[in-house]
Order: sequence, then structure tokens, then C-alpha cells
Amino acid sequence: MDTTNYEIKLEQFEGPFDLLLFFIERDELNIHDIPISRITDDFLDYIQKMQSLNIELASEFIFVASTLMRIKAKMLLPRPDLDGSENEVDLKEQLVQKLILYKQFKDVCEELKTLETDREKLHHRANIAYDLKHTQRQITEEELASFDLYKLMMVYEKMMYHFTHRVMPATHTVVKFPYTIEQQKKAISELIELNKKLDFQHILKNSENRVQFVFNFLAILEMLQQKLLEIEIGAGYNSFSIEKKDPNAIDQVIEEAEAN
Repeated sequence: MDTTNYEIKLEQFEGPFDLLLFFIERDELNIHDIPISRITDDFLDYIQKMQSLNIELASEFIFVASTLMRIKAKMLLPRPDLDGSENEVDLKEQLVQKLILYKQFKDVCEELKTLETDREKLHHRANIAYDLKHTQRQITEEELASFDLYKLMMVYEKMMYHFTHRVMPATHTVVKFPYTIEQQKKAISELIELNKKLDFQHILKNSENRVQFVFNFLAILEMLQQKLLEIEIGAGYNSFSIEKKDPNAIDQVIEEAEAN
């Protein structure tokens, strides 16, 4: 049987730092003080097993392996590594900081994964439109006997519907105007004494508002009925004028009526 392409998959790690954290947690090591020699041996042993099983290695694993070997060699043969500014480079400290940062992100991802799992347990309630449509019906006593949060929501929706669709009551503001027919009769009499004759349009224009004009008009009608005024009709719409009625003319009319 041909076994050249046969592979055995080991436990999968998301990256080299995930593998390093696995070794640290497995052996309960201090992440701030990693035993480089021990971790390097475990890391290289894992890589050799992957290669022997014909598993392709990612470049990140190879890079971290070379970094670990470099740190281990430096510890055996101390010789400072200098950067471009002639400052000593602490490769172990850089590796530790990267591991700490990776562990922080991994812990956050685990928390988010738990939240995601809890969120997957939630489902939107179906047929919401149907439920809201039937919130208008009356709730029976049997339903109140087994009241729950969902029925409470239905009552709330019903109340909000009636509140937003309620008929607003008509409001009327009653204003008491300081006018009377007797006062306007007196005012018209005084104007006639000054002007002898009053045109309808003049009365209209000199009224303070529509209410006063109505009182003026009613006062004129009452004075005409009492034969205190005479009216002269002109041409056109609302064209007439009023003047004081001559009392002598009234007496003459009465005498002519009695003679006949």
C-alpha cells in the first residue's frame, strides 16, 4: 500500500505563540520568566514531529524556532546583539512581551466566543406583525390568570396604540369682549352728531375687530327699529349710509296717519 501521502494530524495550533502558550500552561511556567532551553527543546521537538509526518510548516513557526535557537545560543555564549544605534537587543524580553500581548488577545477572543455562543441561543420572535395586529382585542380573565412577560408586552402595545391614535379633544378659548349693544348705540349716536351721516364702509374700517363690528351692526339695526336712524341705500354691494332721524318728520307722519 502506498503511504507516501499518508499524514497524521496532531493537535492544531493557530500559530507559534499559541503553541508556546500551550507549553507554558501545560508545565505551569511563569510567562515573565520563561526557561528558554526547555521551551526551545519542546518547540523544536514538535516541529520535528510535524516534518516527520509530512506536515507543511508555516513560515511563522520556522521564524519563532530560529528566534528561540538564537536566544538559547546567546545564553550559552553571551555576546550582546546590537541594533542600528549600537544598543543591546534583548530578544528574550521582546519574545515575552509578544507572548503577553498574544495571551491578552486570546483571552478576549475566548470571552467574545462565549458571548457569541450565548447570542446564538437567542432567536427573534416570529410573526410579530400578527401579534401586534391582535393587541386590539380585549384580554380575557383566563389570560390574566396566567399572565407572563409576553402578555404584558401585548397590553403595553395596546395602550401605546390607543394613546398615539386617540382623538384629541377640541378646546375652545372663550374671550369676553368689552362691548355691549348699548355702548355701541351711544358711540354711533355721538359719531352721527359729529358727522351727520355715516357710511357703512366707514363703520367697517373704524371697528377695532370683527366682534366690535358685529356689535356696531346690531346697534344700527336696533336703532333703525327704534326709528332713531334713517338709512339711505346706495348703488352696489354693502353700500348704504345712516343718519339721525328727524323727530319732526316722525310727528308729521303720525298726524297724517291720524287725519286719514
